[in-house]
Amino acid sequence: MAGRLASPLRRRARPVLGAAALLASIAAAAADPPLIAACQACHGRDGISESAEIPNLAGQKAAYLVRQLQAFRAGTRKNDLMAAIAGQLGDDEMRSLAALWSALPGPAAAASGATGSVAAIRSRMTFPAGFPAGFTLYETIAEPGSGQVARRYANAAALQAASERKPLGDGATIVVVNHAVELDAAQKPVLDAKGAPVAGKVLSYAAMAVQKGWGDSVPALLRNGDWDYALFGADGTRRDGLNQAPCLACHKPIAADSFVFTLAALRAAATR
Repeated sequence: MAGRLASPLRRRARPVLGAAALLASIAAAAADPPLIAACQACHGRDGISESAEIPNLAGQKAAYLVRQLQAFRAGTRKNDLMAAIAGQLGDDEMRSLAALWSALPGPAAAASGATGSVAAIRSRMTFPAGFPAGFTLYETIAEPGSGQVARRYANAAALQAASERKPLGDGATIVVVNHAVELDAAQKPVLDAKGAPVAGKVLSYAAMAVQKGWGDSVPALLRNGDWDYALFGADGTRRDGLNQAPCLACHKPIAADSFVFTLAALRAAATR
């Protein structure tokens, strides 16, 4: 869940079971393991988050957790990622998950080293060999106020599916190249004939690709078919610190568009 949760409970400072064993014991009776795994991808294996931007779940009051999930689902508490998750949960599932996390030792356990590791979902993509060979540029966007230009490319498999208005499937790959805006001698943006900023040096890459079976290990609440997401440096080195869980949650609501936000632009380019 996004947003900071208030006042964690201080319970079970010295649990009889370790957090991992306690979680397994409760999970067997309280909630569906794939639902738990989806929570763990962002909130940590034992409900203790390692990110300052992601709250702890362990030790929170169950009723409070249920109310927050219901608020995300209803849209009265705003967070796109949690809305995508909560929108897939029924009230019984919310109560089961809340009971599980509430029963676990809270942040006090972290001080004693009793917490588990992050259950992040890591990327399996590799940077496309020879890029941009084999890819077609289908959209160029100047990001307002960012000093960057994004160029979006699709490979032949993605273009073919888009031209036939079929879901993008196995082998489809989309790469976004993030460029710095080219500057002139006076350090002002260079504009093309249409008044758009000209792309300069490459800063980084973002990519998404489909490979059969990649979705099998992803919790159903987060799964985007078989899509996998990655970030790469300007030299094509994958940034392995990326946790895909937020990417998956962000793209989850657009399953009808093959999980691709720019599908309309891709189809338009593929049929020109």
